[in-house]
Amino acid sequence: MTDASADTTATTDPVPDWEKRFRAPRVGLPEWAEDAPDRSLFVSNATGTYELYAWDRATGVQRQATDRPNGTTDGTLSPDGEWVWWFSDTDGDEFGTWVRQPFAGGPDEPATPGLEASYPAGLAIGRDGTAVVGRSTDEDGTTIHVVRPDGTQPAVVYRHRESAGVGDLSRDGTLLAVEHTEHGDAMHSALRVITLDGETVAELDDSEGGTEELGLMVLGFAPVAGDTRLLVGHQRRGRWEPMVWDVAAGTEEGLAVDLPGDVGAEWYPDGSALLIEHGYEARSELFRYDLAARELVRLDTPPGTVSGATARPDGSVEYQWSSAAEPSVIRSTAGGVVLDPPGFRPPGSVPVEDVWVEGPGGRIHALAQRPVGHGEGPFPTVFEIHGGPTWHDSDAFAATPAAWLDHGFAVVRVNYRGSTGYGREWTDALKHRVGLIELEDVEAVREWAVGSGLADPARLVLSGGSWGGYLTLLGLGMHPDAWAVGLAAVPVADYVTAYHDEMEALKSLDRTLFGGTPEEVPERFEASSPLTYVDAVKAPVHIAAGLNDPRCPIKQIENYVDRLAARGAEHEVYRYDAGHGSLVVEERIKQVRMEIDFALKHLPR
Repeated sequence: MTDASADTTATTDPVPDWEKRFRAPRVGLPEWAEDAPDRSLFVSNATGTYELYAWDRATGVQRQATDRPNGTTDGTLSPDGEWVWWFSDTDGDEFGTWVRQPFAGGPDEPATPGLEASYPAGLAIGRDGTAVVGRSTDEDGTTIHVVRPDGTQPAVVYRHRESAGVGDLSRDGTLLAVEHTEHGDAMHSALRVITLDGETVAELDDSEGGTEELGLMVLGFAPVAGDTRLLVGHQRRGRWEPMVWDVAAGTEEGLAVDLPGDVGAEWYPDGSALLIEHGYEARSELFRYDLAARELVRLDTPPGTVSGATARPDGSVEYQWSSAAEPSVIRSTAGGVVLDPPGFRPPGSVPVEDVWVEGPGGRIHALAQRPVGHGEGPFPTVFEIHGGPTWHDSDAFAATPAAWLDHGFAVVRVNYRGSTGYGREWTDALKHRVGLIELEDVEAVREWAVGSGLADPARLVLSGGSWGGYLTLLGLGMHPDAWAVGLAAVPVADYVTAYHDEMEALKSLDRTLFGGTPEEVPERFEASSPLTYVDAVKAPVHIAAGLNDPRCPIKQIENYVDRLAARGAEHEVYRYDAGHGSLVVEERIKQVRMEIDFALKHLPR
């Protein structure tokens, strides 16, 4: 058997490969200004903290636009490219206001004067400087304001207790698409198009008249002045697909796109075609769909995952691609790399193997990786559980799984029921049995991993962040003999307290998942809360918690930790001054190092 305590990263280089993968400078897919396409905005960790950068493609000049201790990633450009907008919160608490600065540099100024701090609920900027700002607060639910450039008091054009958000503003700035959940299901939005005076123009709600809630999403208005076509994502055939909804004519046009899995889309800049992003079984690819010819043509991308793509005015497409073995790169269909980060390129890692396991709710897709140079196994194995839950693991480059592989661990990632990418029924399956459904799938894959000889049953680590951290704590309590170590980052630990302390949009989601509040369905919250099972936990537990986290607040984590401490259970808690995770590279390395050291310390030799 492989000795899990052996540090296999020792080389003549004092910096191990796993740390290099975090420290390597990287860049995100550049956004470009609609009316000034040479002006772009992107995210980079070049300084050691993720910040926004303005890039003038005509001159090649790049400028760091934000500089904050805990980083900044939420930003956009005005259509004319004259302004960089970014969301200013406090230490990662996601509660703040929009500010702006000139593209070429200069002092920040309030971008939405007259609006108090809130959680963001979408933003759209018009060509005349008008801004449509979505805001969410515990007191008011969701409000959408129109902020005029003449300095008049912002006007409320939408308000509701349930969650909602700004979808898109039409090219001429006369129509606003709103995603809302007034029907009470926060997982499936309906759409409303209104004028900037708040008058309703059109409604689209696929939940009406049926027993099943079908979701809709705004993909964007046609990029042509006076064009009332809205690109919409729908789930009418059990998966995400695009259609064109003419909100003035009241017509809906489906697309001749027959692909398995989820299909997303955005407009080409002239409005004549759509850029199709197709995701299926943890990989993705790109197509161009000609609206007049109704023709679908595949764009040449390597096997792996496209994590973002945009069509440029010259007809080329820029996209960000990676695979589990190959680090991220931003390329163009016109040829070459679009934006190269400064400094060294991170070391590669190990390809993933597709695993299909029969589970209680159908076939489960998992991604497995084996460490190189450590024999045939069985290996100490980390089950890295993704967050969300409406997310999925894919064949994409990730530094944390690669770190475990470097230390001789196998890594298994499970796209449990609740994950996206496998159809609406799979995503919606966890309702009313929150956490319990997901763990059934994790358990099925765990049995496969042990039975196949991949995983050593005595050295299994259950790990995850956010929803994955929640499932980690729940799994340690519900299946205490299955796991040797637990690693939970920013988890839900005490679900009742978490509900009462979390941001309002997540309260809406929880009411949808559980079918009510903790007072209305107490038995469901009790059955799904890690705190219910804390006294059964046998494995040593490491918990990392952000002091300013609005999604998985600190108090409910402390309640869980207090219960562990009261019975002398083996545990460590790391509290850090940030929100729901950290944008600081050295902080992230510190946390991964602590998790690896904790696992190596407590796993049997």
